[in-house]
Amino acid sequence: MTNSLLTAAPCPVTLIRRGDAPHSDRAVRAGELTIVARGVYAATTQWRSLAPWQRYVARVHATALLYPGAIFCGESAAALRGHPVFLEPREVHIVARPGAVTARAVAGVRFHTRERMPEHTELAGMAVVTGPELAVDIARVRHNAIGLAVAGAVLSSDPTISRDILAAVNEGRSSSRGRRHARWVIDRASAVPESTLEHVSLAVIEWLGFPEPELQQWVRGADGDGDRLDFLWPTWAIAGEADGGIKYSGELGDARDALHQRNVRDARLLSRGIRATAHWEWADVALSAQLKAKLLAVGLPLVRPEDTRQLRTLTAALGYRAPNYR
Repeated sequence: MTNSLLTAAPCPVTLIRRGDAPHSDRAVRAGELTIVARGVYAATTQWRSLAPWQRYVARVHATALLYPGAIFCGESAAALRGHPVFLEPREVHIVARPGAVTARAVAGVRFHTRERMPEHTELAGMAVVTGPELAVDIARVRHNAIGLAVAGAVLSSDPTISRDILAAVNEGRSSSRGRRHARWVIDRASAVPESTLEHVSLAVIEWLGFPEPELQQWVRGADGDGDRLDFLWPTWAIAGEADGGIKYSGELGDARDALHQRNVRDARLLSRGIRATAHWEWADVALSAQLKAKLLAVGLPLVRPEDTRQLRTLTAALGYRAPNYR
């Protein structure tokens, strides 16, 4: 076990143990308390205000109260490390110590068995698998779009972690289950994209059959000032921006002003040789035909066949429901 100065993502609600809540069963029936985990509650008013992934963080913290010393892996490790979690996973994931329990699920907690215990670190008193272990966990068993987002977040969080390290962890595990599946993610994982939407967009752009873009490139004017682009296809002088719906929703400020600033920037890019700029959000990526239409509309060509298998399972894998994505 290694030590770390990192802190875990905090629990977004106040957790209440059964012994600290007189008449807890009555309070649950009355709707005053919500069950977070067996014998652990939260005030219903607080619980209802949480986004799905925040509820999952709370469930992981509640599980840590029930299983002191548990080693969290998979989505549970991602939640504690502040890495992408898509909606609210059904189960909290724990690596069982050898001989402790068999692989099974109990009351929303999935116990995983390993021939050897994974490398892990302590975050706020909880044992959490390391970034490389986490990235491989997700890459082996989840959709490649999710795997790419998590692996990219792991690489971004620690410059000492490389794709070679991820590959070594993947190839070094005794179980071959998911090994080949994870290789697609590891071969493409990058710390360059700056958001979960950008990571997933990069995968979908490939699966749709478009050319590979350059990432986070600057386009400068004669005065030296510049704009940094999420995606750039210099051969076709086309830019792409994964904006996310929240940017123009009004939640971060005046939506009309945000849209005006986008138009001003697009015009500036046009003056600097960018022929067209495509903008998209989560809906366009999760429903990939919409992203395809936007990129074709700005003149980006298709250069390979679609990966229909990856695209067919994408929307369900992301659990896409528009209001829950930013």
